[in-house]
Amino acid sequence: MSKKGLVLFLLAGAFWGLPYFFIVWALESFSTPTIVFARTLLGALVLVPYAFKVGGIKPALKAWPYVALFAFLEMVFPWLLITEAGKHIPSGLSGLLVSTVPFFAVAIMALVLKDRTALRPVPLTGMIIGFAGVVALIGVDSFLGHVQPVWVLAVVGAALGYAIAPIMANIKMTDVPTSGVIGLSMALVALIYSPAALTALPAELAAGPTNHAVIALVVLGLVCSALAFVIFFELLKEVGPVKASLITYVNTAVALFLGILFLSEPVTPGLIIGIPMIALGLYLSAKK
Repeated sequence: MSKKGLVLFLLAGAFWGLPYFFIVWALESFSTPTIVFARTLLGALVLVPYAFKVGGIKPALKAWPYVALFAFLEMVFPWLLITEAGKHIPSGLSGLLVSTVPFFAVAIMALVLKDRTALRPVPLTGMIIGFAGVVALIGVDSFLGHVQPVWVLAVVGAALGYAIAPIMANIKMTDVPTSGVIGLSMALVALIYSPAALTALPAELAAGPTNHAVIALVVLGLVCSALAFVIFFELLKEVGPVKASLITYVNTAVALFLGILFLSEPVTPGLIIGIPMIALGLYLSAKK
């Protein structure tokens, strides 16, 4: 990985480790539709004008079927599932579960796209060990009653969408500017969630949202959505979809750290067993 790739990798991993923590703050005062609507609206308000300025909107409109598919796979369903899961499972665990993305990415590249480079022995072994660590975590903590399996599976479903979307974008929209893809995607998602959000928002505002919740919406929209997506697409071009998917391990570390340190989330037996396996998986996955 080049120096540029490494910087993009660390930035994308850090920024996408933040949402799980800020979703918990946002849920203090706002519903799931409001949170998804707000973060995509804020992101669109920044990125759509920028995309117009740099000429990214017209190519994105020409590729609208793939832009719409990207929006559904990357935002509409995953952000609904992850945000709603934030009511039921720890934020750090959500971040950890999203670390299944590289496993799904490798499986798609190898089995669907017939890319055998995704099956090199050492990285593949790392992927399997990392995924096994997630499975062990889920199994142990579900058995001990620390987590609700339904919401665990919901976040894993979101991870599947996260794996498919960038691979599709990397194949079908290589000539479409990042700003146009993300800007239009966020505008579409905001439009989809607007009826439910605008129905709930007056009562939520009348109840007096906490400062934490308002700050969370702003960070989710501007940092975790607009800025993070721009960085991730640059990373995608620099290192490819499989290596780019490894940022989920950085996400995990950030999400766990914030959850344990600031939200007093417990360190469960499943985490103790699963984290070392996931860390080893990251190390091996990144090797040639």
